[in-house]
Amino acid sequence: MKIEAVIFDWAGTAVDFGCFAPVNVFLTIFEDAGVAVTLEEARKPMGMLKIDHIRTMLEMPRIAEAWQAVYGRAFTEEDVQTLYGQFEEKLMASLATYTDPIQYVKETVATLRAANIKIGSTTGYTAEMMEVVTHHAALKGYAPDTLVTPTQLQDKGRPYPYMIFRNMELLNIQATQQVVKVGDTTSDIQEARNAGVWAVGVVIGSSEMGLSEAEFHALSVEEQGAIIAKTVQVFAQAGAHYTIQTMAELPALLDTINTRLQQEVVFV
Repeated sequence: MKIEAVIFDWAGTAVDFGCFAPVNVFLTIFEDAGVAVTLEEARKPMGMLKIDHIRTMLEMPRIAEAWQAVYGRAFTEEDVQTLYGQFEEKLMASLATYTDPIQYVKETVATLRAANIKIGSTTGYTAEMMEVVTHHAALKGYAPDTLVTPTQLQDKGRPYPYMIFRNMELLNIQATQQVVKVGDTTSDIQEARNAGVWAVGVVIGSSEMGLSEAEFHALSVEEQGAIIAKTVQVFAQAGAHYTIQTMAELPALLDTINTRLQQEVVFV
């Protein structure tokens, strides 16, 4: 048995260093609603279907209290739908500008394909949003073999495992242990663990790290090391089997996993 497929997340993993396309819009729609949220609060549910992300933010005690103070009542499902409508409109207007492949992604995908490894993908974006992302990413040299969105699965996105299972079906993969899921959020790790596949967190460029490319490279070596270590710890606590700093490390990691599989080491 060996790895037959790698399933990548999109924003913060394959494209959009730092996952800023959705984050900026989350900040804007809450500010427009009169309830300011922090960058940390906006990032915490990252990786989920975006309407679930908004609902999760509204359920956070501090945000729920602030909403109550502004509107004199708790938030409602109608509020969730209104915010999501604003989110979708604003995101669609800016999404194309956040589709640059992150460093080493294209080279790594080429290496994996040369080894006959199939490339799948999952996302927290809707199918309509992904039409924009996939079109522009392909023009820039990145196009996985398959894409599955929550829209295709009755909006059952992460942490449900179904997007991974659909990728496996489309890619004709027989066993979960033959699949690696790579993502940049704890939701990605939970999705992978729930699916019973290898869970790998990618650190540099991740939403979990939360820095733009310029901000990261402006740090000293010591500061970079500290934030990398902090992000690795978050992924480990979420249940990641492995973490990699960049995609350049992925081919060697697959060799390590294949060795474990050949030794019939069962992961838990």
